[in-house]
Amino acid sequence: MRIGAHVDPTDPLAEAAARDAEAVQFFLSDPQGWKAPKAREDAERLRAADVDLYVHAPYVINVATLNNRIRIPSRKLLLGHAAAAAAVGAKGLIVHGGHVNAGDDVAVGFDNWRKTFAYAAESGGFPLPVLIENTAGGDNACARRLDALARLWDALGDYEVGFCLDTCHAHAGGEELLGLVDRVKAITGRIDLIHANNSKGAFNSGQDRHDNLDGGTIDPELLVAVIRAAGAPVIVETPGGTEGQAADIAFLRQQLGAGASAA
Repeated sequence: MRIGAHVDPTDPLAEAAARDAEAVQFFLSDPQGWKAPKAREDAERLRAADVDLYVHAPYVINVATLNNRIRIPSRKLLLGHAAAAAAVGAKGLIVHGGHVNAGDDVAVGFDNWRKTFAYAAESGGFPLPVLIENTAGGDNACARRLDALARLWDALGDYEVGFCLDTCHAHAGGEELLGLVDRVKAITGRIDLIHANNSKGAFNSGQDRHDNLDGGTIDPELLVAVIRAAGAPVIVETPGGTEGQAADIAFLRQQLGAGASAA
């Protein structure tokens, strides 16, 4: 099981070494902006590294929305980030499940996801796995609760789609972690990546506020059990900079080596 962290994008390999990480996740552009990613001068070095790379798409992307001024640029930006992520040898591009606005039909949001993959297929498809991530908040979200996730996967049935499970988002989103892996896999058939985060917010609070693995409102033993059951690569998106994330990575390695009950 490869374990790493979300890091500053300036020199991801140096960040990996500082944390003793086997994997890193980073942004290729401003996560709150609409600018297309630029080619990286270190692309060849990144591709040749023995560190597994993951790219997180900007938070502004929302391909589910009925708002054309957001949905259409989101599709284009997602495809641009997929190409840029593939260029650095990333193993996956993580993107949030998105939402529709209050009063809009969420069924249209699921179909907008289908149209996004159809749009990509017109140019040969996504060049690397796209991993849709569950989200913590929103009553009109496409990937907060598992019932919505099931509808999303039904809509995307004609396409190869990956899944990223965020433990903080699941807890804050109102999904019990005990038995979660089996329930998710019954829907998606897979978990490609784990975002291993404790939660500052309470269960079903809808708050996307990450905490270190041995803090927060989730029992650390339960977190470890979920991660063990998933058997997927792990990225911690926890606070505390290099020191805090290195401690979380070391904690996971120790706990996963010691054994834990299945979740």
